[in-house]
Amino acid sequence: MKTFPIGGVHPSENKLSCAKPIEVLPLPEVVNIPLAQHIGAPAVAKVAKGDKVVTGQLIAEAGSFMSANIHSPISGTVKSVDLVANGQGLRQPMITIERDGDEWAEGIDRTPTLVKECTLSAQDIIAKIKDAGIVGMGGATFPTHVKLSVPPGKKAEVLIINGVECEPYLTSDHRTMLERGEELVVGVTILMKALGVEKAVIGIENNKPDAIEHLKKLVAEYKGIKVQPLMVKYPQGGEKQLIAAVTGRQVPPPPALPIDVGAVVCNASTTVAVYEAVQKNKPLIERVVTVTGKGMKEPKNLLTRMGTPISTLLEAAGGLPEDAGKVINGGPMMGRAMCNLDSPVTKGCSGITVMSGRDAARRTATQCIKCAKCVSACPMGLEPYYLSKMTQKKGLEEVEAQMVTSCIECGSCQATCPAYLPLLDWIRLGKQTVMGIIRARAAAATPAPQK
Repeated sequence: MKTFPIGGVHPSENKLSCAKPIEVLPLPEVVNIPLAQHIGAPAVAKVAKGDKVVTGQLIAEAGSFMSANIHSPISGTVKSVDLVANGQGLRQPMITIERDGDEWAEGIDRTPTLVKECTLSAQDIIAKIKDAGIVGMGGATFPTHVKLSVPPGKKAEVLIINGVECEPYLTSDHRTMLERGEELVVGVTILMKALGVEKAVIGIENNKPDAIEHLKKLVAEYKGIKVQPLMVKYPQGGEKQLIAAVTGRQVPPPPALPIDVGAVVCNASTTVAVYEAVQKNKPLIERVVTVTGKGMKEPKNLLTRMGTPISTLLEAAGGLPEDAGKVINGGPMMGRAMCNLDSPVTKGCSGITVMSGRDAARRTATQCIKCAKCVSACPMGLEPYYLSKMTQKKGLEEVEAQMVTSCIECGSCQATCPAYLPLLDWIRLGKQTVMGIIRARAAAATPAPQK
């Protein structure tokens, strides 16, 4: 069974909702649409207070090369374009829309008919994906059209579809592969055409045997597509770890990218969104979100429109338990704790995990016993304790020299630490600080424009 060679851990899976079919959540009355649902600069609003919009209409345009378009998930009236608190309580630009029906923009095919044949050129496929505002839906939110735009001098050799979903509790990709497998496979062929590759591999961990068997049957009629079962190990869904598991190739440290080893990775749910964009002219306005937790009455997988309040999803799954201690946007390993449950579902929100007060409580940190478990667990081959300690001591030059920017923030180090040290918290701080220094250095080295 294939897997990545360095580090990794085996947290309890707790896939409580893996057998729960996708349910369609009723349309929200009001949505808040953040202008930053991707890694680049925020999108630029194209509507103003009082404007009427329809479902699927462009309401914000990509603000930079690494940005993505944003479309209205409902039809109604724009109530404001203003700062609104996100899940962490930070105010960010959002478009607020009040629903008055469900009128869709012209040209969007809403029929369930499967359209297999794609007659568009590679350039036209990428353009459609860009127009539809598609980003990585596994959480990274990297604009998909940028990933498909292979730089000059580079060549894609293999497309890897990420169906791993190694994060505990989350099952949205699992259910998508089971219930929308046909659309996913057609999406794979579209991505292959856009990249000009003849080989694609769908990587799925072996704890999803039903998805593996289902997709194996579907890909049998397609040339060049393979389903690869993988050993269960976290964080196998990481881009570099998945490439290593599937191809045996190691992506070099930053600034190297997967394309440097001939690979392009795309999430399973993103691949379905690509199918809808190219074959159905449908922008990214909805997604499947897992709502789960040991105390939840009804863990569910909900198809919900972007901008829907998280509180609405929690109510649909039976309400917030009395013993809830933490609500996490994402899974327990890489997700972010929330303080505002009225914040909206975004393109990168694959799940909401509710932890009890007991499970969420941090243990009291003690002294490091120098066991090196964090080093053994790190899938990037780093020294987490050293990076954490040097960040605390403000030794940022050493932190940069020790490749803190290679950290994928998976949390494996912190999960294995017997001293309960907040390793990831310090490493994140060090990484953010060092990346700021690198950006400032690059800006200082850039010649000033001549007048």
